Amino acid sequence: MKIHIKNGRLIDPKNGIDAIQDVFIAAGKILSLGFAPDTFSADRIIDAQGCIVCPGLIDLSVRLREPGLKYKATLESEMFAVVAGGVTSLACPPDTDPPLDEPGLVKMLKHRAKNLNLARVYPIGALTKALSGTRLTEMAELHDAGCIVFGQSNVALTNLHVMMQAMRYASTFGFSVWLRPQDAHLTHNGVAHDGEIATRLGLPVIPVCAETIALSNIILLVKETGVSVHLCRLSSMEGVEMVRAAKRQGLPITCDISFNHLYLSDMDIGFFDTNCHLVPPLRSTSDRDALSVGLLDGTIDAICSDHTPVDDDAKLLPFGQAEIGAIGVELLLPFTLKWATEKRISLIKAFAKITQQPARILGIDAGHLSLNSAADLCILDPEQYWKVTITTIKSQSKNTPFLGMEIPGKVKYTLINGDIVYQDTD
Repeated sequence: MKIHIKNGRLIDPKNGIDAIQDVFIAAGKILSLGFAPDTFSADRIIDAQGCIVCPGLIDLSVRLREPGLKYKATLESEMFAVVAGGVTSLACPPDTDPPLDEPGLVKMLKHRAKNLNLARVYPIGALTKALSGTRLTEMAELHDAGCIVFGQSNVALTNLHVMMQAMRYASTFGFSVWLRPQDAHLTHNGVAHDGEIATRLGLPVIPVCAETIALSNIILLVKETGVSVHLCRLSSMEGVEMVRAAKRQGLPITCDISFNHLYLSDMDIGFFDTNCHLVPPLRSTSDRDALSVGLLDGTIDAICSDHTPVDDDAKLLPFGQAEIGAIGVELLLPFTLKWATEKRISLIKAFAKITQQPARILGIDAGHLSLNSAADLCILDPEQYWKVTITTIKSQSKNTPFLGMEIPGKVKYTLINGDIVYQDTD
């Protein structure tokens, strides 16, 4: 199909574009920007007046809950939520049931996702068998099956010898290792940041040093092995400072945060709001502000949703027993817009955190609108507000701290390979 997107504000961080330009698409690729090619005749014209046209978003952490966890969400429901959020490529953590530690499981997931003809799915291969932290997976075989990076999701890798072995193995093949820095022994049974709120509510705590000690170990092992490491979900001021120092040394380290931690603090737990039971925990307002500073100066490379569907029953338990996680793939774009507006950041710089930079971290050719590149686009109205409710959220699960909030940025169309896979009908 030949598509002409006209009158939109084109924002492409990789190519430095922020201008009113038309986009011309044919055979699934971007044929031209600005002016129509000779003999071009559109099959469909989309008027993007007042809208932003940008590369499809790339989300570094979206749990699709398959295989094995359909009672929380299905592949169909979450993939539809993905494109409704303007996301065209995603990384899927390996903490499925069973974990993504066998090539057959990876191939099955990719096959099922491909048959839906929605977003592009990049499974994160398990670093250790069953995420147990004791025996390495066959990373080369998992890579051949479709995994391009390897990690432990939220499962801590406590054995430093195994961690070093994994890093050496990954470095040999040029694979990237993704780790969430949190010391399991210091975390223990903690559920909240070590501060006044946890003390008042009587909740077991997770101190900041649980993150920084784990970070120190990871950084030292990166120096030893030379492996490329991506740090998932930083949460503290001290953690940001450590990553900033490591980058100054030229170490091959990248990192991300979830938008939840960019907006919320431990104060938002309120009276035991289980939707705020997250990992890492929501920390102090000072930590939250430090994350924003880290995004601005480039210490933090990307923002992700850390989308984690949880069924209602698991969130109705007492705070400490409730299952961790919040959905967010549909909220990533609005809250990035909100952050840019509040901090007076250019949209081209803000959008880089959810397009160009995640693509670089994943090592994929996406997140840009270059000529002859795949026509993966998002068209959004930045001025249209919508209310986060159980009916407006497309995900099967509705566990988010932002229920009832009105937010800016409504996705109007999502295109993948030049096909319209989502169109707003509200």
